[in-house]
Amino acid sequence: MRVPALLGFLAVALAGPAVAAAQGVVVDQGRFAVTLDGRSAGTEEFTIRRAGLEGAAAIFANATVTLTGGADAQQIQPLLRALPPDGIATQYQVRVTGPASMDLRLRLAQRRYVAAIQSSVGEEQREFPADPDTRVLEVDVAHHYYFLRDLREGSTAPVIEPRIRGHVILTVGPAIEEELRVGQTVVAARRVEYSAGEDRRIVWFDRIGRVLRVEIPGRTYLAERIDLLR
Repeated sequence: MRVPALLGFLAVALAGPAVAAAQGVVVDQGRFAVTLDGRSAGTEEFTIRRAGLEGAAAIFANATVTLTGGADAQQIQPLLRALPPDGIATQYQVRVTGPASMDLRLRLAQRRYVAAIQSSVGEEQREFPADPDTRVLEVDVAHHYYFLRDLREGSTAPVIEPRIRGHVILTVGPAIEEELRVGQTVVAARRVEYSAGEDRRIVWFDRIGRVLRVEIPGRTYLAERIDLLR
């Protein structure tokens, strides 16, 4: 996985009292094929790890998202630090190269999340409310939906979308058991829709909570797991 720009931050984040568990345990690792507007648009390679012990335990999720498209080609490298077991965000950064390049860092500071953003238009500070159970769901990043897997029908989840400076409250719909084709294989999946008004996110999980597919109709975005093909 190509994440050299993030390795320094990850090493610092992992340092501390639980350095004995430095590399952590891989919770999930894989690859998505990304489609935009019905056309192949790139890939996402990701790893989710759990590291540390007891009070120092944390989950780290990092990825390289490569979106092709000629002059619009873009690479997105997110790294999230969250609290287990639910994935409540405590620290986040993302680096984007290509059009709309930026370097964004988000941290939890008491009752708010504070973002420092550097882009071609200069430096910017942005604040978001630190609601209980806040998750980070980055635009064009599918593996972040792993952190919604255990939410119950009818509950709500405060969500920050850092790159677009978004803050939404998603409501969890019913879990529908269905069969999903992954390559040539048909697998048992749990389909859940998360919504905020007309904003709909549809996610398919397997029996152990791995994200198999993410569909966002309003953005004509589709990410499908391809590392599990058999």
